[in-house]
Amino acid sequence: MLSFTTDAAHGGRWTSLRSPSREWLWQRPAPERDKAAPGDAFVDAGGLEECIPTVRGLPDHGDVWSRAWTRTGDTEHVRGESFTLARTISATADGVRADYLLTAAAGFRFVWAAHALLDLSERATLHMTDGAATRLYPEAAPLLGEPWPADAPWITGPWPAPRGVPMDRLGPDDGTAVGAVVDTPLCCVHDDGDRLALELRADGQPVSMALWRNLGGFPQPHPYRSTGVEPMLGRVFDLAEAGPGDAARVPPSGEVRWRLTITGACRCLSTLVPKEHRSWT
Repeated sequence: MLSFTTDAAHGGRWTSLRSPSREWLWQRPAPERDKAAPGDAFVDAGGLEECIPTVRGLPDHGDVWSRAWTRTGDTEHVRGESFTLARTISATADGVRADYLLTAAAGFRFVWAAHALLDLSERATLHMTDGAATRLYPEAAPLLGEPWPADAPWITGPWPAPRGVPMDRLGPDDGTAVGAVVDTPLCCVHDDGDRLALELRADGQPVSMALWRNLGGFPQPHPYRSTGVEPMLGRVFDLAEAGPGDAARVPPSGEVRWRLTITGACRCLSTLVPKEHRSWT
């Protein structure tokens, strides 16, 4: 059983995701978060942010994290520069379900991420489909046994250790911060005896799992530890870097729907990602 709390007035941020044994969402003091306005630099207060139409790039962490949402019945709404996003979050028997509806002009391209920063111990591990194609971003360069290719926005390898970087384990702070995007719709988090599963479904759209493994390497000069497990529509952090198939696209209907499910139990991963979906680079 999971309970949740959101803050519609401040970007629709999820401020709590609690099981009977723990709070899952990491937080940090950031009083300036409450005064943020569209166009401001992102203020990292933790929790789960709704990042759309991009995560990295411009606008930083998207266009809605600093906008107030409104509520009609059980549904919350926010209007961005070129779209409207609605979500309905409800408790289920074993967790939480969030149903989303984006309305925009046909052909509108976007990336969305449930930018969840989790409060995890050094012993925590992340479980996704073995062999799933994983994009590593340039901040991983110091961890590689090879030079970073010139001008490459990312390099690709199989989960759980793309190019020899073990992304499934956290461990103690080591001064690194690495981003990755994994071609899978489900991640199971194990932290001692606790479990959290995050799963994303969207018909006809690219679905992935973004990771931010910050072990005291970001931001400078005052880094902290944070772990992002971020169900994503799209396959890139920055919409400006999206190639064919890397971003969600609004069909002629003018609507895109997707569902995020979060539960306190994990299930088998072996059949989730068809082989043909593991080949993108």
